[in-house]
Amino acid sequence: MGSRKSRNSAIKEATEFLNQLVMDKPLLPFVFPVLLVVWAIEKWFFSLSNWVPLAVAVWATIQYGSYQRRILAEDLNKKWKQVILQTSPTTPLEHCEWLNKLLTEVWPTYIAPKLSLRFSSIVERRLKHRKPRLIEKIELQGFSLGSHPPILGLHGTSWSTSGDQGILRFGFDWDTTDISIMLFAKLAKPLMGTARIVINSIHIKGDILLIPILDGRAALYSFVSTPEVRIGVAFGSGGSQTLPATELPGVSSWLVKLVTDTISKRMVEPRRNCLALPPVDLYKKAVGGVLYVTVVSASKLSGSNLRGSPMKRQQSSGIDGYKEDYIDSKELRTFVEVELEELTRRTNERQGSSPRWDSTFNMVLHENTGVVRFNLYECNPGSVKYDYLTSCEVKIRYVADDSTIFWATGVDSTVIAKRAEICGKEIEMTVPFEGVNSGELTVKLYLKEWQFSDGSHSMSSLRVGSRQSSNGSSSFLPSTGRKLYVTLVEGKNLVVKDKFGKSDPYVKLQYGKAIQRSKAVPHTSDPTWNQKFEFDEIGGGEYLKIKCYTEETFGEEGIGSARVNMEGLVERSARDVWIPLEKVNSGELHLQIEAIRVDDNEGSKGNGSSTNGWVELILIEGKDLVAADLRGTSDPYVRIHYGNLKRSTKVMYKTLNPQWHQTFEFPDDGSPLELHVKDHNALLPTSSIGDCIVEYKRLPPNQMSDKWIPLQGVRRGEIHIQVTRKVPELEKKPPDLESSSVKARQRTSKQMKRTMIKFQSLIEDGNLEGLSASMIDLESLHDTQEEYISQLEMEQMLLLNKINELGQEVLNSSSGLVRRATIS
Repeated sequence: MGSRKSRNSAIKEATEFLNQLVMDKPLLPFVFPVLLVVWAIEKWFFSLSNWVPLAVAVWATIQYGSYQRRILAEDLNKKWKQVILQTSPTTPLEHCEWLNKLLTEVWPTYIAPKLSLRFSSIVERRLKHRKPRLIEKIELQGFSLGSHPPILGLHGTSWSTSGDQGILRFGFDWDTTDISIMLFAKLAKPLMGTARIVINSIHIKGDILLIPILDGRAALYSFVSTPEVRIGVAFGSGGSQTLPATELPGVSSWLVKLVTDTISKRMVEPRRNCLALPPVDLYKKAVGGVLYVTVVSASKLSGSNLRGSPMKRQQSSGIDGYKEDYIDSKELRTFVEVELEELTRRTNERQGSSPRWDSTFNMVLHENTGVVRFNLYECNPGSVKYDYLTSCEVKIRYVADDSTIFWATGVDSTVIAKRAEICGKEIEMTVPFEGVNSGELTVKLYLKEWQFSDGSHSMSSLRVGSRQSSNGSSSFLPSTGRKLYVTLVEGKNLVVKDKFGKSDPYVKLQYGKAIQRSKAVPHTSDPTWNQKFEFDEIGGGEYLKIKCYTEETFGEEGIGSARVNMEGLVERSARDVWIPLEKVNSGELHLQIEAIRVDDNEGSKGNGSSTNGWVELILIEGKDLVAADLRGTSDPYVRIHYGNLKRSTKVMYKTLNPQWHQTFEFPDDGSPLELHVKDHNALLPTSSIGDCIVEYKRLPPNQMSDKWIPLQGVRRGEIHIQVTRKVPELEKKPPDLESSSVKARQRTSKQMKRTMIKFQSLIEDGNLEGLSASMIDLESLHDTQEEYISQLEMEQMLLLNKINELGQEVLNSSSGLVRRATIS
């Protein structure tokens, strides 16, 4: 293999040498016939000396040496130009030298850090979905583009125009060994262990197009074709030293393919990136948005011209070609699929070469950019399959002056660009389909709002976020003592999987590792839940993942999923959104999301009140529980866990809708209150048929909360409870009238109440050690209570004596007044 490569390279080098020689010596082709004639004379007529082949060999050697010196001079000149750019205080007046000199100066301190931050986030997202089988898990640990910038327009630039649009074309050559990208990989079987992968050099070479649009407010840029990419990779063992510092097979080629595919997907013609040039920068970071897409109509569709169309023309005698194509297009039935990341929606089917749909869809952006792709499909009569015809796309980007840019590729690689100065302005665009004469599509785009990292919205930024957005800082510290309350309000147009047109939808919400489930709403595609779920806020851009299911006889079936960006939530300001479901053709969920900070003051206040009360839990009933027995019923009971205390209800036999009506009391110490519903078995171990958590800590004192709680970990089932935080109300007395002994007696009485509740729970659990400790506490409280009672009796006796004395004084004074009145 190596000898074959060396032989091919030698042949290639010789061919290049001959071509260059012919270009430099145009008379060389005439020399060979002369030499042939001389050789013939020497061969057949008379012999010449041996100087002719020697002269030819010397001449060829001189020419080859001249060619090698020229190639070496060009390489040295290129490297010398790069050295000049980085070291020389003066700038040669040549093409783009001034720009490269400026780029060299500002690259290390300004451009490289910004690009490193942006590209690192792109690399992290790509690594999650694209990794070789040899690697089980890979993460990015460091990203630096170094101090050496790319060279622009090394061989000059060219400026051309297409219509009223100017196009600048220049070369891009980035060859640096100063780059440092560190990856940490966990290896899969059979290797096992860890390894560090360091990208220490990169070479990207290609031609770039730069197109100014919107009167200089933005510019589109892209590579003309897929650039040449080379990457230098170094390998090392991980912290466990389980892998020697040798190259992992296939990793280098995988990284090259990853970089090439990323560039091709994002910025190779006709896919173009947008560089916004806003006159005003509000320093806002958009983290998502709500977009309404209306597919209006298509025109100039023709089955014979659509790429990939399998349509067959009508074969009929007496009909010319034009009429044949007209009939073919007349019978064309098409629909459009709108695609935004994993979110897809489709229009209805329409017939003809100019179909009109007028279908509007609610779409969600998860970043400050997005690509809306429109795929055109053909419907075959009598078949359930669809044939892909062609597609087009529109890109969206938020600009820091609070405007939005929409752009697409027009005819002959021109640019179609629109700008919405404010949110709420509708943009209409007519975009050609890919391919030659494939027709065009008219769409309307309406951006309802942008959501920002500081908690403001584009429609309410002046009201909420004007002060915060001036410096770009957030108004809160992420994941610091905040609770997220998600209310699942309702759904509409959910997918119906049942052949009878029925569905029993329910929703699972996942935030971090916490998973909660809603109740199932039977026989509807437009359910109403009105259920509220609580999560602890997580930093780092964690998404709320939503999965919608419908209950089936033998399990569950997914009918869509979605994700919600939880960044930028303002405290005590609810976000009301409709979230479209992904990976299905229809369906939306209505959510209300609110963030509330649990302050230390509120926590101390709650703890203070909890020391003076207890939690009263009434387990009323259950509904639609899972059947755990073969006969299709269960013997359900509830096991209650409150901190270290455990209580159980009675067992209700052979029912899926049990009635308990039992009351339990626990000392209010802030412990989690968990309900575990189990199926009772006399011989076999009990089996779980669901569990849930009762939220009581934020309840107002002495106010009962009546609610149905759906069970987690099972397909269905709910528990009906009533929970109250009992806090004894103290008598409202002035401080000077309330003695310390009365306060002490009240405090002792409350402690005895809590101890008796705990004592009862320990008796049911059979905890002997806890019983002995509680008995000692109870005896101590009893002795204290007896002391207060004797003190109260003493005070009562003294009070009675005082009353007798006062009564005697009143009688004596009244008799004296009577005698004086009689004498007078």
